[in-house]
Amino acid sequence: MANITSAINVNVDSKVKDEATAILKDLGLNMSTAINMFLVQVVKREGIPFEVTNPKPSKDTLEALEEVKEIINDSNKYPRYTNRVDLKNSLVADDNEI
Repeated sequence: MANITSAINVNVDSKVKDEATAILKDLGLNMSTAINMFLVQVVKREGIPFEVTNPKPSKDTLEALEEVKEIINDSNKYPRYTNRVDLKNSLVADDNEI
């Protein structure tokens, strides 16, 4: 029995297509082969062959982001230095206060 093929037309963002095409070329694949590989795996696994998630940042990450915002927005509490000499002088002065 001969294999019968069917065409699939898919709209894809041009930039994504170009980037994917370049990566696949480096792997020795073309778009058609890569899509066929994907579909074969969908059938074999009876589902998408990779995890599809909407990652949420951890509590620690959210706290760190809040801390960064505070540092950025409170220049009086968190001084800025434009050169390493000023930073060094500030660090040395802090050591003398201990």
